[in-house]
Amino acid sequence: MATRDAAIARATTHFDTAFKQHLAELVAIPSTSQDPGHEADVQRYLEDAIRPWLERMGFTVAIHANPRPGFGPILTAERIEDPSRPTVLTYGHGDTVRGLEDQWRQGLEPWKLIEEDPLWYGRGTADNKGQHALNLAALEAVLAERGGKLGFNVKLVLETSEERGSLGLREFVAERKDQLAADVLIASDGPRVTPEIPTIATGTRGTFHFDLVVSLRPGGVHSGHWGGLTTDPAVVLTHALGAIVDRNGKILVRDWLPANGVPASVRAVLQDCPVGGGGESATIDESWGEPGLTSAEKIYGWNSFIVLAMVSGRPENPVNAVAPNARAHCQIRYTVDTDPMTFEAALRRHLDAEGFGHVAIENAGLRMPASRTDPAAPWVRWAVGSMEKSLGKRVQVIPNASGGLPGDVFVDHLGVPLVWIPHSYNGCKQHGPDEHFLPSIGREGIAAFAGLWWDLGEAGTPK
Repeated sequence: MATRDAAIARATTHFDTAFKQHLAELVAIPSTSQDPGHEADVQRYLEDAIRPWLERMGFTVAIHANPRPGFGPILTAERIEDPSRPTVLTYGHGDTVRGLEDQWRQGLEPWKLIEEDPLWYGRGTADNKGQHALNLAALEAVLAERGGKLGFNVKLVLETSEERGSLGLREFVAERKDQLAADVLIASDGPRVTPEIPTIATGTRGTFHFDLVVSLRPGGVHSGHWGGLTTDPAVVLTHALGAIVDRNGKILVRDWLPANGVPASVRAVLQDCPVGGGGESATIDESWGEPGLTSAEKIYGWNSFIVLAMVSGRPENPVNAVAPNARAHCQIRYTVDTDPMTFEAALRRHLDAEGFGHVAIENAGLRMPASRTDPAAPWVRWAVGSMEKSLGKRVQVIPNASGGLPGDVFVDHLGVPLVWIPHSYNGCKQHGPDEHFLPSIGREGIAAFAGLWWDLGEAGTPK
């Protein structure tokens, strides 16, 4: 007799015996979307690695050109058993960031899975090949345990331009909103709050970028003849930045912030939520950021301002000159509680009021919109219950993943609640050299998803 426990056992046995080899085959395809010359590899990932696997599970699969020329293809698949049963949409991305081959430490390389106990190194192991492969492997285990039936319907979107901002995905989903209609999105990307705590994120913060520019003259002038007489743009720029955020990270452009503070439902799920863990070189500095907020509220329920890069003169080869200009590239990570379309105008008003009318704002714009499902939504609570039953431990819900994901696309065009269940941790070094996968998280992840897939075929799913 097929049972839930047996399905989970099938999934974890697969993880213990075969998953690493399968992931190694996926990693070996250098499907980076950020380095030119890998267009065929991106296509091969979908055509040769994913399509046959899905077709063996009874999916109907199609690979589509991206609506945006020059961006990677998008795979869709569906397995419809009974339209009266729940339909789940799942998502992943088969593209990776650039390999950075010359930056990995000795003995490691991006396109080969190398195990150094307990870690599995390789590009895409954490972001996102290992994550969507876990979910599909768990689905396969449930399908086998139930004798070829699931008891629900599954649709999949697997894109290959996520690492370039998911360009084209919004248009693609909008054109196929009827085909992709579903009751809920359940998918995986990003890190847990800590390696030991299973996590559900119900959205992501968005990103808004702009340049601050001080441009004073056509070229540099001799620092001996003019230093102390003519305005230094780097000094002006640093003071302008100091007018935007204070020395302890508090944002001074108050119109950038949620007018009503952290929403009650967000504050409730973040009570006692841990932050950090995983060996990153950065530290949590309690005095940095908005006073009165916990660390969890700062990163999951509030907005932050970051200077991503700044330059004046030639740092790589300084000369004795007062530079002609200075530039800083800045980012706001924001929640759905603020409107990014007001950010540029609010900054202009603030800089003018602080006496920085000559500091220009250039290239301002939205890079990735924010999204959020209410953490108390029925599908979220259902997923928490399923995971806690499977894993025998508490699941932490957060309102926003700490990185970016295209959840807004699925909310705006399909109206689905978002349930993101990450299988990584914040020390996995995704986007840099030495990216790796932590098997202890992976084993819990495949067990959790086997339980979720099983429970979707039972009574009691949200209506």
